[in-house]
Amino acid sequence: MKIIYYSLLIIFAELFLTHTVWAEKPFAPKTLPGTIQVNAEETVELIMNMPNLLVIDTRKETEYTKGHIQGSISLSDTEMTLEKLSQYAPNKSQAILFYCNGERCLRSSNAAKKALKWDYKLIYWFRTGWNEWVKKGMPISR
Repeated sequence: MKIIYYSLLIIFAELFLTHTVWAEKPFAPKTLPGTIQVNAEETVELIMNMPNLLVIDTRKETEYTKGHIQGSISLSDTEMTLEKLSQYAPNKSQAILFYCNGERCLRSSNAAKKALKWDYKLIYWFRTGWNEWVKKGMPISR
């Protein structure tokens, strides 16, 4: 009986430890060739100085409704198609800034890669995204 108990305990421990490792979110890439990486302060400068800047929140809609950068639109990376992006940015020279939850979120980097593949020319990437925005006390829209 003890052998069965210890065997089950070992199996459970292996499953639990493996699941914990898998559950950890990967880091976004450090750089993204073809984009201009910005931080929170630089994002504010861009918004203030580029009235035509399209700011895209690539997080889930439920996250967007809880709070987002003022003036941003919600378009998740998984739902972003060339047709949908073209509705907001028909000109491929349009300046676009992508952000998501931060360094442990791949949504903004995935969306920026798609935009680059579709020949958009001026892509800003706010890698540290929403986490930095909130941490620095930047204005939030709901």
